[in-house]
Amino acid sequence: MTEALFLNPVFQDRIWGGTKLHDYFGYDIPSDTTGEDWAISAHPNGPSVIKNGEFKGKTLAELWEEKPALFGNPKEAVFPLLTKILDANTDLSVQVHPNDEYAKVHENGELGKTECWYIIDCEPGAELIYGHKAVSRAEFSSWAKNGEWDKLLRKVTIKPGEFYYVPSGTIHALGTGTLVLETQQSSDTTYRVYDYDRKDADGNLRELHLDKAIDVTTAPHVDAKLDIQTETHGGLTETTFVSNDFFSVYKWEVDGKAEFAAKAPYTLVSILDGEAELTIDGTKQSIKKGDHFILPNDVKTWEIEGKMTAIVSNPPVK
Repeated sequence: MTEALFLNPVFQDRIWGGTKLHDYFGYDIPSDTTGEDWAISAHPNGPSVIKNGEFKGKTLAELWEEKPALFGNPKEAVFPLLTKILDANTDLSVQVHPNDEYAKVHENGELGKTECWYIIDCEPGAELIYGHKAVSRAEFSSWAKNGEWDKLLRKVTIKPGEFYYVPSGTIHALGTGTLVLETQQSSDTTYRVYDYDRKDADGNLRELHLDKAIDVTTAPHVDAKLDIQTETHGGLTETTFVSNDFFSVYKWEVDGKAEFAAKAPYTLVSILDGEAELTIDGTKQSIKKGDHFILPNDVKTWEIEGKMTAIVSNPPVK
């Protein structure tokens, strides 16, 4: 039967995590320092498990390998995308990610990591670190090695509903009191630049990766140019945040009945608010805040009726 693939969340404990994944979404989290929900993941460090239908109990990675037709018989060796929800109860480390070419050489063939953030919620006055103020790699290296963080790092005040695109090479960090949905390449490679001299549970300073970070950081920083477009069709308001060689990311705001046609071989959907009814080939299913699912390749059209907000992504259409 043609149907959506719903996934169980994979929770990750983090030194900076909190309880918002429970408080906001109602998830049964494993600890009071739960920092990440790997919501749609085939990465070996946190593979999602299908929770419904014919493939219940299989991981997304297993499906990608065993049932490629579900994804349009892709050429990529690994599922290319990863959807997370992050609860920054305290500041995340200042970090940067490599591109595909650098990661392939230095990280055992891992993908690089270009990502983007949709701000679900944040405290008043919450900030991101987004970029830096050095005019060259040499200046970046000097300021970083001397710990001149106030001089180096660029801070941006944020509010709910905003979108930030974070290409590989971008210095960044989520700040305290921020809940975001992150769409990224399926990679777990992070180079920490600065971590506020925090110690882990064993009393050790967390590892930094300053030399690799200097290698991959874009200097000078350049803000990503986005062409955000919003269109309304019937009961759907669709905002296109970004569409490039890594992914396309949209926001669906449904109020009433909305009809959809597939734009790509498969579509990743995360419900951030509300509830609705999803209809595929005449079969109806309730969907609600906190649900994450994939519409596979054999789902060409569908309807959603209700009131809900979702962040949606798909691979590039080549």
